[in-house]
Amino acid sequence: MKIAVIGGTGLIGSQVVENLKAAGHQAVPHSLSTGVDIITGQGLEDAVAGADVVVNLTNSPTFDDASPEFFRTSMTNLLAASEKGGVGHFVVLSIVGVDQVPQLDYYRAKTLQENILADGPIPYSIVRATQFMEFMDAVLTWTADDETVRLPHTPIQPIAAADVAATVAEVAAGSPLNGILNIAGPDVYTLDELGRITLTAKGDSRSVVVDDTAGMFAAVQGDVLIAPGDARIAPTHYTDWLA
Repeated sequence: MKIAVIGGTGLIGSQVVENLKAAGHQAVPHSLSTGVDIITGQGLEDAVAGADVVVNLTNSPTFDDASPEFFRTSMTNLLAASEKGGVGHFVVLSIVGVDQVPQLDYYRAKTLQENILADGPIPYSIVRATQFMEFMDAVLTWTADDETVRLPHTPIQPIAAADVAATVAEVAAGSPLNGILNIAGPDVYTLDELGRITLTAKGDSRSVVVDDTAGMFAAVQGDVLIAPGDARIAPTHYTDWLA
């Protein structure tokens, strides 16, 4: 099976390509660095021509109110090129609970991406994942100083990027879901608790202060970022990943 992986050189994309090749598929990574621009359309038709499946793992360069236009333009271009190229399955990676947090520009933008795909001309699959373990270091920098890190008490269920990539590759090689598969890590933490575990493991002496106004996840209400009951639970625990 020939699979075009758009955004195939990034954290998830590179692993998806490796997994697909290991399974015997012809997986080809595409990105700006390979001459494919999903906003201008440069190189896009050639990238998806003859592909059985397109996997879109590209991401907006910002999380602000510019992100909806990125996903609107990129998905419009990708779907048009894919339909012209005879693609039979289109896969995107999204976020668990993404449609439950309209307060966040980026989550509204990802919801828009999902809706464009679902309303489009190609059979599709949406893989929604919880927050990546690899992003925790970045989260700790958002509202920190030399002595403290301020984090909200938001429940999250972190998942390893390797587990996400394995699932995306599996879905890409299968039949279109024409729906959503939710995936999550095995453990639920509050964000402040996860911050303390992370700092301790890294030998960082800063303290974590609960601040329900701090950072992007302060806008999240309740447990909407926790996997729903029908989710697939990945095997990697956060403490094992840290070690």
